[in-house]
Amino acid sequence: MTEFLKRAALAAGLVLAAGAAEAACEAGKPGDELDGAEAGAVYDCLADAMHAGYRKKGKRWIPEAFVNDYRGWTKASAFPAAPGFHAGRFLVTWVNGAGAAEYMKYAEDPAIPAGTVIAKESFSVDDDGKARAGPLFLMQKVEAGTSPETDDWYYMMVAANGTPMAVEVISACSACHQGNYGFQGGLGYPVEEARIGN
Repeated sequence: MTEFLKRAALAAGLVLAAGAAEAACEAGKPGDELDGAEAGAVYDCLADAMHAGYRKKGKRWIPEAFVNDYRGWTKASAFPAAPGFHAGRFLVTWVNGAGAAEYMKYAEDPAIPAGTVIAKESFSVDDDGKARAGPLFLMQKVEAGTSPETDDWYYMMVAANGTPMAVEVISACSACHQGNYGFQGGLGYPVEEARIGN
């Protein structure tokens, strides 16, 4: 790391831990005390290492293009959404070309087309201010009637080290999405202040 970059990182209140496969960044305060700009600075510190981590290893049942390509999709979060669901992790949302225009209307009862894929990068910041990459959460809208028990959404997760994660999608994903965000087609948009307009 050059001296200039070291000074820039320190000025932002972040320290990049060297030598770890996963980048570890210090925010200087607990995650629940970070504002949008501070959470964005942590994300900037972690972003490249997170994407590289997600891309490691074979994806088995998860289409590799979803993991490799999501950074080329439309970004729907201006800064990481504040912790809430997803085990209190910050989330940065990306939507592929099939569904970006409809998704970014942030409508109640949206008409999300089949073929839409949503990727949510995640990270956490603990009480000591240390940040850690979390899973990549993926949602894929499939043809009507393909998966009625999940409102035709497929859910997938990739661990920070690239391992596809086996989850019981009805109880782990769909019940929460439909129970809390059924009025939004099960989407759970970023909080309003973090949304990027269409």
